[in-house]
This record gives sequence, structure tokens and C-alpha cells, in this order.
Amino acid sequence: MKKLLGLITVLVVGLSSYAQTGAKIEFKEETINYGEVVKGVDDGIRVFEFTNTGDAPLLLTNVKSSCGCTVPEWPKTPIEPGKSDKITVKYNMNPGPISKTITVESNAVNKPNGVVPLRIKGTVIVKEVVSPLEKKKSFPQL
Repeated sequence: MKKLLGLITVLVVGLSSYAQTGAKIEFKEETINYGEVVKGVDDGIRVFEFTNTGDAPLLLTNVKSSCGCTVPEWPKTPIEPGKSDKITVKYNMNPGPISKTITVESNAVNKPNGVVPLRIKGTVIVKEVVSPLEKKKSFPQL
């Protein structure tokens, strides 16, 4: 019985010392749904908020988009443990469906290779502008 208790103690101590230490990134949300937005009315800017939940400074080494129509801006200085920051994304509002990925590269130990894929989705529509000076089309009366 003492050997079993000793083995369990060694395992618990060993596993707790193996726990990951370092920077950890946690996003408030990893997907932002624009929904249906109108070109010219919506500016296309959205914000991904995150917190460093680790015990070391978090450094975002690169943030890149899956295409040139989406431009991310991110903090270039380390984010201290317990602090929060944001990544701002601007979509150029091309009409049609939105389905883009923003890849965040960091020193976070809680994500595979420190990489987090963020996503934006939705649909951009163009509202038809009707000039009040334009004559209304009428159908011929039968």
C-alpha cells in the first residue's frame, strides 16, 4: 500500500511540474460574423480581443490574412501576463459572401506552434440607389 501511495505521489508531482508555463493566448471569440452588411454603410472594421492568460509576456510575431482584401493591425509590443489587447481587421467590403481567415503567429504555448486561425464571415450587399429625379417606369395599360 505504501508503494502505491508513493507511486501516486510521484506521478502527481511529476505531472504538475510538467504543466505548461509561458505565454498563453485566449480570444474572446475566434470567429466574427458580419452578418448581412451594406457596402458604403458599414466600414468593414471588426476587433478580435484577446488576453494573455499565461505567466510570461505574449509576443505576436505575425498576423496575416488569407487575401489582400483583409488588412489586420496588431500590437507589436509584448503583452504582459493578465493583460488584454486587440487585433483590428478591416475588410474592403467587396460585394458578395465573406469567408476569410486571419492567421495569428505567436509564442503562445497553449496553441499548436503558437498559431491561431481567426475567421470572419458574412455577406456584403449593395443597396440600390434610386434617384428622386429618375422617372418611375410604368407598365402600359391594357
